[in-house]
Amino acid sequence: MSSGLGFFLNLLVNGIVVGALYALVALGFVLIYKASGVINLAQGELVLLGAYIGLTFTTQLNLPFALALLLTIAVSALVGVAIERAVLRPFIGEPPISIIMVTMGLSFLIKAVIHGIWGTDMRSFQGLFRSEPIVIGPVAISEVFLWGLVAALILLVLLNAFFKYSLLGIAMRATADDEQAALSMGISVKRVLAATWAVAAMVAAVGGIFLGNIAGVNPLLTSYGLKVLPVAILGGLDSIPGAILGGFLIGILEALTGGYLDQYLTGIKEVVPFVVMIVILLIRPYGLFGKEIIERV
Repeated sequence: MSSGLGFFLNLLVNGIVVGALYALVALGFVLIYKASGVINLAQGELVLLGAYIGLTFTTQLNLPFALALLLTIAVSALVGVAIERAVLRPFIGEPPISIIMVTMGLSFLIKAVIHGIWGTDMRSFQGLFRSEPIVIGPVAISEVFLWGLVAALILLVLLNAFFKYSLLGIAMRATADDEQAALSMGISVKRVLAATWAVAAMVAAVGGIFLGNIAGVNPLLTSYGLKVLPVAILGGLDSIPGAILGGFLIGILEALTGGYLDQYLTGIKEVVPFVVMIVILLIRPYGLFGKEIIERV
């Protein structure tokens, strides 16, 4: 009985850790959608780019992990601003479907740049975290999972405070609610959009570093962008709390189904996020916390 409980608790903890990282990456989808009404199809490539930047700082430049993480966040923020100014800004005012297609092209461009600089071979973060698990009662959690959870929770708390109390965060919320009203109040929508892409790239980079530590760094890491999209849709594409809750929910469900059902149905945990998303959307078309939009004709 105790071994069964220990197995369940280990799956639960692993699901919470991965869910926290999913929530971070999903925030990128939500922020860009709230600010511009666009689903960013290049979020997975931003995850991969952050992982490779972090890998360069840690394994090639031999910087301490904490410093490498901060530098990766800073570089990713600059990349986000550059993407918004060079690629997305000319499309302000265009139909959302046009901008979505641009983000699809952007995903191929980022992937090509990554392949050109780092190649396609599997790489790993060597020796950053101890391989011996940390044992807490019946739960054994690897060091990378523990620090990934800590980093994700700290970032989620800081971002929540940023959106609630900082002037830029309030401006971003105002723009997301009503762009025309924000413009009339003197808010620079262009500045808000640049900040939005910067934050989206930052959270993707942090997710990429820790997911890369867990699963290795190679082009397949971009699949987390597709995997996290159901998280954002499940919680509600315009809801930050929804993205956080959706991340934890999908992470836990993936871990439990992988632990208990994968032996009977191979790969079922990869399907679970999409099944749950469909079921929730059948009941709540705008997601768990999404804002219902009523259009009168």
